[in-house]
Amino acid sequence: MGEESRLLTERVRREAEGGGRAAEYELLADAGVEELARALVAPGQPLWAREFAAFRLGCAGDARAFEALVLLLNHRDPARCASAAYALARLGDPRTVRAAVALATNELRVAYALHPVRLLVALRAPEAVPALVTVLGRRLAPGDPYWRVGLACVEGLGALADRRAAPVLRQALDHPRLAPAAAGALARLPRR
Repeated sequence: MGEESRLLTERVRREAEGGGRAAEYELLADAGVEELARALVAPGQPLWAREFAAFRLGCAGDARAFEALVLLLNHRDPARCASAAYALARLGDPRTVRAAVALATNELRVAYALHPVRLLVALRAPEAVPALVTVLGRRLAPGDPYWRVGLACVEGLGALADRRAAPVLRQALDHPRLAPAAAGALARLPRR
């Protein structure tokens, strides 16, 4: 079991036990793919159960988890976003990149853009660099409170090492919280 899977399992178990549903958790923990798929859409399921089912299905490459994982990727709870991003990166669904770009670049939901940005970097899709450049450009506005999203963009652009990021990374050098990471990202860009 990977670290992300272990963290999710522990968190979900605590939520289930806290809600007096430990027996339901145990059934879901032992469920097969078809049982997980049924639990994902069954009426009256608590959020922890849907998240657990979607995570396990996504990690197994089952596309039935896609919609639930995208909703969780945009959740207000960072732990749910992180587990959804992890499962989406393993799902292998071609719709994932488009959904991550939409969530990362939606300025009305910028407070929740950190994990979609990180997912784009993990996916290494061609659409990732233009999306990260767009998001980072917006984060460079004076007084922007979402500097952590900007930092994730800077770090991601450095990891992707695409020359198209050079102009916005040079602009990020003027922002104290982003400057060290921007210098490092610029150093990782290939020379002509």
